[in-house]
Amino acid sequence: MAQPKSPAGLQEGLIQEPASEHGGGFPPFQTSTFAAQILWLALAFGLLYYLMSRVAIPRITAILHERQSRLSSDLDEAARMKSDADAARDAYETSLKQAQDKAKGIAQSTRDQLAAEAEARRKTLEADLATKLAASEEQIRSRTASAMGNVREVAADAATAIVERLIGQTPDRAAVEAAYDRAQTVH
Repeated sequence: MAQPKSPAGLQEGLIQEPASEHGGGFPPFQTSTFAAQILWLALAFGLLYYLMSRVAIPRITAILHERQSRLSSDLDEAARMKSDADAARDAYETSLKQAQDKAKGIAQSTRDQLAAEAEARRKTLEADLATKLAASEEQIRSRTASAMGNVREVAADAATAIVERLIGQTPDRAAVEAAYDRAQTVH
């Protein structure tokens, strides 16, 4: 009786290999086809080498050359821009220095002008004050002399009143003034 075949081709627990049209073994290792395989390998390698040397390599070389020239031109442009930036920075620093020097000069001249104006005002004020001081001193002297003159009269009147009260008689005005003058020279 025949046993049913399993889907994997098992018959009574044994694995059956399908029949091969090439025979047995791995085809690249068969010695009968080795020369043809070497020939096809050499042809494929030669064709691939020819395509690479005539098509791919020139394109890659052109791309690398273009990239190198673009990098070189970009670096040259960057160097030119850097030198332009350095020149602009130097011009800016020069103009900034000139502006600072000019500002310092303006500030100094303004300071000098204000100091000269302040000095002129100070001298004018000092002259006005000296004139006012001299006038005030003169006024003080005249008022002091006037007050001293009044003091003499008041002192003479007071001495006359005191003597009159003490002795009951009014003394001679000339004698009281002479006594006052003598007392004034002692002090």
